[in-house]
Amino acid sequence: MIVFRYLSREVLVSLSAVSAVLLVIIMSGRFVKYLAQAATGALDPGALFMIMGYRMPGFLQLILPLGLFLGILLTYGRLYLESEMTVLAATGMSQQRLLWITMAPAAVVFLVVSWLSFGLAPQGAQQVAIIVNQQDAMTEFDTLEPGRFQELRDGSRITYTETMTDDRAHLGNVFISEKRTSRDKKKDAGISVLVAEKGRQEIKPDGTRYLILENGYRYDGNPGEANYRVIKYDTYGAVLPKPEISEEVTDREAIPTRELISATSARDRAELQWRIALPILVFIVTLIAVPLSKANPRQGRFLKLLPAILLYMAYLTILIAARGALERGRIPMALGLWPVHLLFLAIGVLLLYWEPLRLKMASRRDVQEVARG
Repeated sequence: MIVFRYLSREVLVSLSAVSAVLLVIIMSGRFVKYLAQAATGALDPGALFMIMGYRMPGFLQLILPLGLFLGILLTYGRLYLESEMTVLAATGMSQQRLLWITMAPAAVVFLVVSWLSFGLAPQGAQQVAIIVNQQDAMTEFDTLEPGRFQELRDGSRITYTETMTDDRAHLGNVFISEKRTSRDKKKDAGISVLVAEKGRQEIKPDGTRYLILENGYRYDGNPGEANYRVIKYDTYGAVLPKPEISEEVTDREAIPTRELISATSARDRAELQWRIALPILVFIVTLIAVPLSKANPRQGRFLKLLPAILLYMAYLTILIAARGALERGRIPMALGLWPVHLLFLAIGVLLLYWEPLRLKMASRRDVQEVARG
């Protein structure tokens, strides 16, 4: 029992440390992506941390199996180098018994990943989809920041204002550059540039929004050509895109698991298979990690780390490829992702029994040579 608690604690500590580092790395990269969208006005900066919080369960369901895998390799590799495993082996600790002990922390990770995969991650993805839909419904007036040129999502309009009141009702020193298209919308018809001393937003009873500009000029023409038109105006109205709020969530990751169980489409069934695959991944990578963690003090602690990571990445890559094949109907839905699991389960069993089998065969050869001599 003491050995069980010691090994489980060491594996869980390493798992937590590795998972925390991986989570910080992944979330930092994703945060930079969202920050770039906020800088262009495509995303409200106030929603960044909400999105990151809702996305965290989706990150964790992929990070925890890898964290467990690396945690086992690092923990047991250190114990082999410090000869603690040699002492345990002298007391009767076999690879098989070590595997069963390791399955205890793996079961904890299995339960957490199952909770994330079947429940928390889809709920988080659904909330992210709702926030993104709300962001898409915002007009450029809602996301405009003073002192910054803002490009619309389709790149057809550049808007700038030097000042803006706190209630976003009035602008000062406005600049708008917009591409004009021909009637058939197949080619550009030039550029219109609007400059104004002041601007304000006006909402009609039917919900249509206008940007009312005052005391300014409009320039129409083509870049590089001298024939352009200048219009001075006292008041000019520009239509703002009407918000279209959509509550429909189309992301498969956001579909509740109970709906996927009764779904019939290949894409939904493949998503269900993927959610089942992540918890199963935990036990299989544990089976692979235990024999790969055995290290020779002369070889060093990290000799097997790179091949082990490559094997894990191969497992995950094949799973993703098989998921895509399921969606396209290239793999029968009855088979699902189980052939991939069985393949790496066989690899884990082979790694676990390879060393005892090799020693047994070598011992037989030695006995045969002695008998012949």
